[in-house]
Amino acid sequence: MSEAAPTRRPVALITGASAGIGAELARVFAQNGHCLALVARREQRLQELADEIARTGQPRPHVLAVDLGGDGASKQIAAELATLGIEPQYVVNNAGFGLFGPAAELERAEQLAMIDLNVRALAELSLAFVDSLRRHRGGILNVASIASFLPGPGMAVYYASKAFVLSFSESLHQELKDQGIRVTTLCPGVVPTEFQARAGMKEVPGPKFLSMTPADVAAAGYAALMHGQRVRIPGIGNKFLTLLPRILPRSFFLREVARQQFKRPKSSPSS
Repeated sequence: MSEAAPTRRPVALITGASAGIGAELARVFAQNGHCLALVARREQRLQELADEIARTGQPRPHVLAVDLGGDGASKQIAAELATLGIEPQYVVNNAGFGLFGPAAELERAEQLAMIDLNVRALAELSLAFVDSLRRHRGGILNVASIASFLPGPGMAVYYASKAFVLSFSESLHQELKDQGIRVTTLCPGVVPTEFQARAGMKEVPGPKFLSMTPADVAAAGYAALMHGQRVRIPGIGNKFLTLLPRILPRSFFLREVARQQFKRPKSSPSS
């Protein structure tokens, strides 16, 4: 029996869209003619972004104020999309956060919440809408990091969570490509956003020549998804950095990452 024609309008579902790379991804998808459903906890930020996009003449995005770290978030999103008569053609998993400091000293509940958001929620949303992605010959863009390629003393759980995103997404790329579904992993380097303050960093880490703007990263991710690329690492310096673990011993990177991280000042809880 042939698959029934879809009756719901296709959208790009973008998580973590209230700021940073997520907001820029919303802008670039809108500029390229996609209708959007924006997801984050901060509804006011999403409404402001939706208004901004509408002022450009594009359809006003749908706003879904959902805490992706909570149980049943994907079911809540699916139910809200169904009520609106829309379904994903693209799923963009951008929501996530990091925590800076020794794993044994950081708040354990916060680290587990990071795993819930960076790993569980991403995997759940990547798998929740495969049928509609197939119907619309769309795809999944999962935002990882160059941290995916490295060990991470000083941000151990964050680095490990991004290693999961890369491994999981590459496997999905292979599994779903024969169904006409593109899966791309976006691995940016340093991007000055609210991420650093949320992680507890006093400053943006790393040399400036490795830093990229959220807009440039979003544009690279969108282009990579549309071309069906498996992995996109924006920036020549970042590409080079991810090649080094294939050449140099793991012990070298454990020492160097730890040295760089632990000499970096940590912000106070009140800052």
